[in-house]
Amino acid sequence: MSVRTVKPRATLAHEVRIIGGLWKRTKLKVADKPGLRPTPDRVRETLFNWLGQDLTGWRCLDAFAGSGALGLEAASRAAAAVTLVEQDAALVAQLKQTQEQLQATTVTVVRGDGVALLRQAAPASLDLVFLDPPFDAPLLEPALAACSRVLSAAGRVYLESSTRWTGAVLEPLGWTVHRYLKAGAVHAHLLVRTVAG
Repeated sequence: MSVRTVKPRATLAHEVRIIGGLWKRTKLKVADKPGLRPTPDRVRETLFNWLGQDLTGWRCLDAFAGSGALGLEAASRAAAAVTLVEQDAALVAQLKQTQEQLQATTVTVVRGDGVALLRQAAPASLDLVFLDPPFDAPLLEPALAACSRVLSAAGRVYLESSTRWTGAVLEPLGWTVHRYLKAGAVHAHLLVRTVAG
């Protein structure tokens, strides 16, 4: 009877590719961390089609940056200011390294709590907020509540989660689904303010 040995899988360097703009096709290294799942290329491509490819002048915040793919995609498309917020020290170091590699002068990397930072931001100081926290973390409702105050009148929220969010849940928080996409396990929502009356 022969014994079959299983070779351990080689650890591959994870990468994410910027889809469009100034840094189109640039590959960025992504740390191998449990629970870290960069937004898939297809979803990012669709999101920035929804937003219109040119984000000139937009002020953006990626509240749970992780790989930074969403915020860096916005910066690549000429956003005026992009803040990447991340709690994990190793991911913050990776984001800072990427920022230097790209010479991304409009990008600021902050180590901290994304919800707390949203709560501290000045009223109407942002045009777009990316919310893509770990799927098992109860962070979306408090983050959405904070977004209502800090986003401009025409501001938008990108919400990524493991389930579809409906108007019944979103409207009491002041948001309406403008666009929606399901890709694999990812439910992608582009939200706009609920119009009263």
